[in-house]
Amino acid sequence: MELFRMEHKKLWRKAIVKICVLICFAYVVIFGSILSFQWFNLGSMSGYETGFGNNFDGYSVIRSSQEYTAPFRGNLTDETVQQLVRDYQRMYDAGMDADSQKTDYLAVNTWLQMLWPEEKDSSSYNQMITYVNPDRLTGLYERREQALNDFLENSNQTGDEKAYMEMEEDVDKPFYYDWTRGWSALLGDSLPDLGFCLAPFIAIVLSSLFSGEWHDRTASLVLTMKNGWKEIAGAKICTGLVFTAELFALLMSGLLVSQLFFLGTDGWNMPIQNIKMLAVAPMNMLQAEIYELAFALLGAIGYAGIVMLASAAVKSNVLALLLSLAVVYVPPILMNYCPLTIQKALELIPLVGSSADIFRTNTYHILGRYLWSPYLLISVPVLIGILCIPFAIKNWAKRLKA
Repeated sequence: MELFRMEHKKLWRKAIVKICVLICFAYVVIFGSILSFQWFNLGSMSGYETGFGNNFDGYSVIRSSQEYTAPFRGNLTDETVQQLVRDYQRMYDAGMDADSQKTDYLAVNTWLQMLWPEEKDSSSYNQMITYVNPDRLTGLYERREQALNDFLENSNQTGDEKAYMEMEEDVDKPFYYDWTRGWSALLGDSLPDLGFCLAPFIAIVLSSLFSGEWHDRTASLVLTMKNGWKEIAGAKICTGLVFTAELFALLMSGLLVSQLFFLGTDGWNMPIQNIKMLAVAPMNMLQAEIYELAFALLGAIGYAGIVMLASAAVKSNVLALLLSLAVVYVPPILMNYCPLTIQKALELIPLVGSSADIFRTNTYHILGRYLWSPYLLISVPVLIGILCIPFAIKNWAKRLKA
């Protein structure tokens, strides 16, 4: 334990570590969460612009949107959809642009396009919600079931694979409805990229954990220390894993405080189907958030194991860093040129896959059985990292004894 404390303290004393943590916090929490809620994603639109053209008023927009949605909260039925469409059309026809932004028009328009495609006017460039006849919006859940079946058929997910999607039967119906845009921004945009954002900072900090001994010309001293190379290697491995967990905990604390401040807890019990109607997972928003955070944490731990293996395998800090970054950034490039089977295999590399798969119907076919992709995407990466640890220790020992 004393050796671990020394290694841990040694790591945090480095200026590069403090700089990386500060930049990572600023990028993920300040830009990716606070400014995203207040400006980039949820600020009111300035004219027809989006993104950075939004106004810096996300907090007030969120509060007014939640207040507007209050009368519609409850079971999502045909009548609810009709009322949402009518109210939006009333504002749209009256030129009440500011008030119309309080509505859930983005989500509702997506539902219309997916479930009532025959109502779309191909000659109009306006969104469906602006002109569709609300009285024709009936059979919500029957249409959703048909749309899901058609999607699976078009994706060649038939037979046993289609039967495996019976998990959809566990989704509570009718859906509970609340304002979805905030949760959509969180679960669809911010959290799925969390692990990918962590990768370069973990690589910069941990790539020198073992190779740094050669850079600092202290590797030979390890063999003369009373603890021995095995104990020191174990302390370094623990330091790398703990640092990863500490960095994640720091970011998660900032993200949760930001989320509670801007979004509060309204809508946590909505099914994720409110974001994507064809999702099959019986999850609500809170469960989906827990999954996406666990995905990022376990993926980061798995990636830390790979980075420490690279650090132990080579003597150059720069080469160890390049190898570590290649693990995350090269596979997405290769996927565009690989068969589907290879693409799925590459997604199992730590921090390469996406936690947004909880909204999809992707599966893996292993030993004659189908497994929903999120099950493997959350478990395999951390196992890969754990398997890398003994090889990291072994590689470092070989170099010390050489």
